[in-house]
Amino acid sequence: MTDSDLDSLFLRIIAGEIPADVVHDSERVIAIRDINPQAPTHVLVVPKTRYRNAAELATAEPDLLAELVRVAGEIAEREGIAESGYRLLFNTNEDAGQTIFHVHLHLLGGEPLGGLTGGPLKG
Repeated sequence: MTDSDLDSLFLRIIAGEIPADVVHDSERVIAIRDINPQAPTHVLVVPKTRYRNAAELATAEPDLLAELVRVAGEIAEREGIAESGYRLLFNTNEDAGQTIFHVHLHLLGGEPLGGLTGGPLKG
């Protein structure tokens, strides 16, 4: 896929053009289950407005960044992983493993996750 194909993936999901397992849908945020989960719970929390990465989002709309984290916490509660623990992760640019350049927050949990040295989490 080209960069523009990957960029439009979340926008196409938001538009309903591509099916997804949606776990949250509000005016500004959608959350979907990852199609290649790296943990028993692996949800992507995505702003409906496209920003390339978390830093760009934080500069443009810090309240929307906070909303992503809040939604992730609500999903963690519903999924039953809040008490045992979960990880929130943004990949920013290529060296961090970002492959879709529409910012998204990974919510991971449901098992002990260990350290971060096992190689990059793609997405």
